[in-house]
Amino acid sequence: MSMMALRGPSLSNLLKEGSRHFLGVEEAVFRCIEACGQLARTGSSAYGPNGLNKMVINHLEKLFVTNDASTIIGELEVQHPAAKLLVMASQMQEKEVGDGTNFVVMFAGALLENAEELLRTGLTPMEVVEGYELAMKKTLEILPSLTVYEIKDIHNDVQVTKGVRTAIMSKQLGQEDFRKCKKKR
Repeated sequence: MSMMALRGPSLSNLLKEGSRHFLGVEEAVFRCIEACGQLARTGSSAYGPNGLNKMVINHLEKLFVTNDASTIIGELEVQHPAAKLLVMASQMQEKEVGDGTNFVVMFAGALLENAEELLRTGLTPMEVVEGYELAMKKTLEILPSLTVYEIKDIHNDVQVTKGVRTAIMSKQLGQEDFRKCKKKR
């Protein structure tokens, strides 16, 4: 008896026509994308000014009720290495800018989910990366033309107030007057 007769049908023979079986690198890429997508979906309902609060219980049994993505993500025990990279990117956004942590995770998750679709259609990871790099170059080219307001003199209180009002009001729910928050000179 030959060895083939003892093995039986291969996995590719058992799948529907047109199906693909992923092994090795492809499988790892899709698992990374899935982990990052789950992390992105975790905070998506807490996004924006009308984001919903989440109850988070940390490892010390402390209860948090918050819609702040930085707090939510900080209390998660993320195990997957790719998802940990997103957590680190979110923490760096918080450290550098002070806001936008949820946007970073959700945007990265959306890019990865779109990349997954492209990979499943047969594109290689390098082709997807090249496409995203072209999109980034085009974005950086167009972005300066989308400026709504520019602060020309950082010592002018009126200009600075107009420039930072939106960011400050998002943290104060838009109820307080920004001028009351300014330091008295």
